Amino acid sequence: MVKNLQIIPNSLLQVYVDQIDFDPLEMLIAKSKEDIPFDYFQFYTSVSSVYSSKIEGEAVEVDSYMKHKFLKVQYEPDYTKRADDLFAAYEFIEKYPLTAKNVLKAHTLLSQNLLAASQRGRIRTNPMFVMNEEDRIEYVTSEPSIVKAEWDKLFKDIQKLRKATLTSMETFYYAAFIHLVFLKIHPMQDGNGRTARLIEKWFLKEHLGTSVTAMELEKNYFLHKQDYYNNIRKIGLDYGTLNYDNSLDFLLMTVNSVRPI
Repeated sequence: MVKNLQIIPNSLLQVYVDQIDFDPLEMLIAKSKEDIPFDYFQFYTSVSSVYSSKIEGEAVEVDSYMKHKFLKVQYEPDYTKRADDLFAAYEFIEKYPLTAKNVLKAHTLLSQNLLAASQRGRIRTNPMFVMNEEDRIEYVTSEPSIVKAEWDKLFKDIQKLRKATLTSMETFYYAAFIHLVFLKIHPMQDGNGRTARLIEKWFLKEHLGTSVTAMELEKNYFLHKQDYYNNIRKIGLDYGTLNYDNSLDFLLMTVNSVRPI
């Protein structure tokens, strides 16, 4: 356990660990040894890019995207461009450390075909809310007056966690919490979900190594999309009244994506 974190709570760590009856790192290493007919990194990065895009409503399918990346099949640019942007961001995290500055650069990459240039890689200064599928306000995010302060708290925690020696269980716990807290701050104009999932995998890779590449984290979130959103709702519908004590179901989604069948 890493003490004195500013925004990520430790209160659920032991309860979380008690729910897990397998070694997630062992499962990841086993999966990373699977034989696939394409470049290992590009194959799994393509899967991650497609499913993270699909969570946000993009129409791109894995089969088509694989043909686009590996067999050079030509599609209309609109069909693949946002997944391509995410692919570039996933390539970026292989080369650079997880810092606040680099997250802004990664957001710039993944929002190339999502936001105007003036809003890419920038922390918002305006009010923000999230709409649900019924066109109603689902969640009211952090006030513009505190966004930067909350961002700074999160990244101070991330830097402390990056320097810490963590067990695999602790690594999964903190990675999922980083994802969740980032989503709840909602620091960007758009692309927050894509960025949060990217950061989660980024943190996991830094602590657990290249075997994380094969982790179908984004696919699991997509296949359990309703649970994903329901578990986010459980924490609260307004930033000022969030209760992270209700986070357990969300936190377990990541580690359960590598649970042995």
